[in-house]
Amino acid sequence: MIAFFVNAMEDEYLHYTTTVLAHEASRRGHDVCYVTPDDFVLDHDDGLKVHARILKAGPPRRSMEKFFAEVQAIARTKRIDMRDIDVLMLRNDPSRDAQDRPWAQMAGIQFGRLAAQCGVLVLNDPAALSQAIDKLYFQSFPRAVRADTLISRSAADIKAFARRHNGRCVLKPLQGSGGNGVFLLDGKSGKNLNQIIEAIGRDGYIIAQGYVPGAEKGDIRLFLMNGVPLEVDGAYAAVRRVAGKQDIRSNIHAGGKPRKVRITESELKVAELIRPKLIGDGMFLVGIDIIGETILEVNVFSPGNLHACGQTAGVDFAPAILAAIERKREIATQFPGQFDNRALATM
Repeated sequence: MIAFFVNAMEDEYLHYTTTVLAHEASRRGHDVCYVTPDDFVLDHDDGLKVHARILKAGPPRRSMEKFFAEVQAIARTKRIDMRDIDVLMLRNDPSRDAQDRPWAQMAGIQFGRLAAQCGVLVLNDPAALSQAIDKLYFQSFPRAVRADTLISRSAADIKAFARRHNGRCVLKPLQGSGGNGVFLLDGKSGKNLNQIIEAIGRDGYIIAQGYVPGAEKGDIRLFLMNGVPLEVDGAYAAVRRVAGKQDIRSNIHAGGKPRKVRITESELKVAELIRPKLIGDGMFLVGIDIIGETILEVNVFSPGNLHACGQTAGVDFAPAILAAIERKREIATQFPGQFDNRALATM
């Protein structure tokens, strides 16, 4: 059985990467279940249980639309032992729970660690994810691939940074995702800068990033699996995301448009530079956002746009991802106890 940990069932969507992966798992003969932060139970005997929404493996030809409708129709959960689950994919976005449900923000990581101790393969590695709960994790990647960045709550620091970049920089919250709370300073935004700093600062630290030339053409979302770019039949799991005319954000759910993209040596070089850290941290499936030779984001929790990558490239990338997961589980079964979860995650 393969379990998918998400923020909330009502927030799931037909073309989310989670749905694409869950559908492929079911198509390949795996029982699938969905789990949310409400569902874990540490029993009186220290056994880990979970209230799961289980969908039995269906016919290989069942469409993703029908699969998703059946998932949404599951009315009741079933209490099962965590050891009945073979693989737990942590696919939530902790930043979405930070304000309204702070107790839920770390649930996947905390119980994911316990699940790994039960012999469940947990992807990505929960211990490493605990260090990536905000964008400070990004600062631990090689400086050569990062945009010039300042992280501060001081308005004076941020204004000085903006002046150094001739007023052209991006401001965003340290905790956040999906383009939420992102502002572009274009050199003419000085009168609004105090309000922007105040608005972002209400939620914590502020990231100021130097404007990367070429950003107006959109960024590239590239999937990395086991530390290397995901490639099937000569096509990379990548898509160019172009912002709408009235928005600076290229995130597709925020109005960005997917476009076919050709991956060049520049993007491959960037991926190679961050590969050692991703492997060392047990990051199995990651989405990176690239402009030129600069990475803007590294999404290790719930990288999206796999469906858009497949549509623009004309390739289904989900089978390769599930085959890699099946291989890891097979190794764990053949060599019990010889590899820890972090090693298995990127093996």
